[in-house]
Amino acid sequence: MHLVKDQVKADARAEFGAARIARTEALVVAAARELFLEHGYAATALTQVARQAGVAPRTVYVRFGTKAALFRRVIDEALVGDAEPIDVAHRPRAQDAMTARTLAERLNALADVTVGIADRAGALLEVAAQAEGAEPEIAEAAQSGRRETARLCREFWSRAAHDGLLESTVDIEQLASTTDALLCADTMVHLRRVHGWAAAEYGRWLRTALVALGRTSG
Repeated sequence: MHLVKDQVKADARAEFGAARIARTEALVVAAARELFLEHGYAATALTQVARQAGVAPRTVYVRFGTKAALFRRVIDEALVGDAEPIDVAHRPRAQDAMTARTLAERLNALADVTVGIADRAGALLEVAAQAEGAEPEIAEAAQSGRRETARLCREFWSRAAHDGLLESTVDIEQLASTTDALLCADTMVHLRRVHGWAAAEYGRWLRTALVALGRTSG
């Protein structure tokens, strides 16, 4: 009986400790996001983040290690919209883009996912573009993200073809590369910088382009 009680107490302590860590990390991530957006990557120091979050500098270093690692955490949470360890590709709306009944429904879901990313992370992706030249870790993460976007675009059209939603004569690779160019983070950043587009403008442009692409392939 004592062993059971001791285990229950240990489990409760562990749960409380995990919740406290999660709260602390959430405070740090929120503070870092605000500072990165306000000052940019280079001008933001971890000591500033700690001050903004109301925690000791050592806490930030222990939980995240480096500024690059903290920035990647900020970006990762912005991409999906929360701190849950589920990437964009495995979120429900992204799954709709791969499995919906019609090509139009899949393209609409794909647009929803991408516009959501632009809304939550567009400004941070611009900060990331500025940081790539100075931080190899961020540069590698950005390149990995580009490869993943390209892979998902290829998978999107391959599944559509497999499910009989495309004309047999369409070029899957051409569709995939065109879609990749529409969806990739570099395009979002370019449109923000050159045209001043926020997520709403990007979304209208993207949906029009995807509908046109669907008409040529379905």
